[in-house]
Amino acid sequence: MKKRLLMISQVYVPDPAAVGQYMAEAAEALAERDWQVRVLTADHGYDDPTQRFPSHEELGGVSIRRLPFSSLGKASMKQRLAGQLLFCAQAFIHAVFTRKLDAVLVTTSPPMGGILGWAISLVRRVPLKYWVMDINPDQALVMGKVTANSPMARLLEWGNKRVLARASDVIVLDRYMEATMRQKLSTSPARFHDIPPWPMEGHLEKIAHAENPFRKEHQLDGKFVVMYSGNHSMVHPLSTIFQAALRMQDREDIVFLFIGGGVGKEELEALMVEHRPSNIRSLSYLPLDQIKYSLSAADVHLVSMGDNMAGIVHPCKYYAALALAKPILLLGPERCHIADVLAARNCGWRVDHGAVDEAERLLRSLADLSPEVLKAKGEAGHRALEEGMGKAYLMDKFSVCIE
Repeated sequence: MKKRLLMISQVYVPDPAAVGQYMAEAAEALAERDWQVRVLTADHGYDDPTQRFPSHEELGGVSIRRLPFSSLGKASMKQRLAGQLLFCAQAFIHAVFTRKLDAVLVTTSPPMGGILGWAISLVRRVPLKYWVMDINPDQALVMGKVTANSPMARLLEWGNKRVLARASDVIVLDRYMEATMRQKLSTSPARFHDIPPWPMEGHLEKIAHAENPFRKEHQLDGKFVVMYSGNHSMVHPLSTIFQAALRMQDREDIVFLFIGGGVGKEELEALMVEHRPSNIRSLSYLPLDQIKYSLSAADVHLVSMGDNMAGIVHPCKYYAALALAKPILLLGPERCHIADVLAARNCGWRVDHGAVDEAERLLRSLADLSPEVLKAKGEAGHRALEEGMGKAYLMDKFSVCIE
C-alpha cells in the first residue's frame, strides 16, 4: 500500500517562486517512488496576488489543493501576515481531516510553517519532516523588520524549538544553516541533512549565443551580458553592482540584465528613472519554458548574499549557472556556502558589498577575458554537479530522508 505524505507550502507551481518550484520537483519525485502525495498551497500568486490558480489540480502524479485567502500580497507586513495566518489555519483544518496520513512535510514558506507542521504532527501522531529554506526570526531581525523581544520574534523562536524537538528529519541547504538551527536547540533528536537545492535541469539547456533567440530579441548579440535572474530581495542587495554599472556606460559592449521581481526591484526601477542608463535593462519574471533561453544568454551570472545572511538564507539561483557551465560573480561575504564553492572549484569571482571601485575594475576585466577563459571557469563549476551536486543525486538523497 502506498504511503501518504502531506506537503504544505504557501507557494507551488505554476507560481514562479523558487520554493514552489523545488516543492513541485520533490513532490513529483516522491510520487514516482510510490508515495501518494497531497499538497496544500495558496490559490493566488505570492509575488503577484492577481494571479489565480485552480483550486484542485493533478500535476505529475501529485494531488494539489489550493486554499483561498492565503496570499494577500506583499504591500505591507500586516497584509502579508494576514495571508500567512489564514493559510496556516486552513491548512491545519485540512490536515486534521485528511484520511490515512503517514507523514507531513513543511517548509519555511510561510515562516510559521514549522509551527503548523509541529501542530499537525502532534495531533495526527505522524513523523514531521522540516525543509528549511530560510530561517526566521533571524532573517527578519537582520533586516530590522522585528526586534528580538517582539511578539512575532518570540513566537517564531518558540516555534523553532518546538519543531526541532518534534521533527524526525530537518533538511537544511548548507552547513552554515545547519549550525544556525543546531544552536536553537542543541538537544534536538532530529536527523540533520545538508542538501543544497538542485539545478532545475528539466528547464535548462545550454544554448549557444549565436543560436539563442533571446539574445536576438533583446539585441544582445556582440554584448558581454552580466545577468541577475530571480527574486530581488533585501537579503540579496545589489546596490554595489548598480553603482558600478552606472560608471561603465562608456563600455557599449557590456549589458547588465536584471530579470525577476521582488521589493528590491524598486531600487533598480528608481535608478533607471533617475539616470536612464544605457547599459542596464530590467525584465519581469519569465515563464519556466523561457528560462533556458534567458539564462543561457548570460556570459556571467551574478549572485548576491547579504553580509549578515550566511546561515540564514541560501541563494539557489547559482545552481542554474553551474548547470549551464556559466562563471559566477558573487557579491557577498567571504564566509558563505557559495564563496566556499567558488574557492574550491575556481569557477568564479567574489566582491564585497560596498566595494564599488573593485566591482567596476573586476567587471571591466571580465568583459575583456577571452571566451576560452570564461568557458574554462564555467566548466569548472559544471563539474561540481557531476561530483555530488547534480539533480539526480540530490533528489535521491532528499527522497531517502522522507522515506
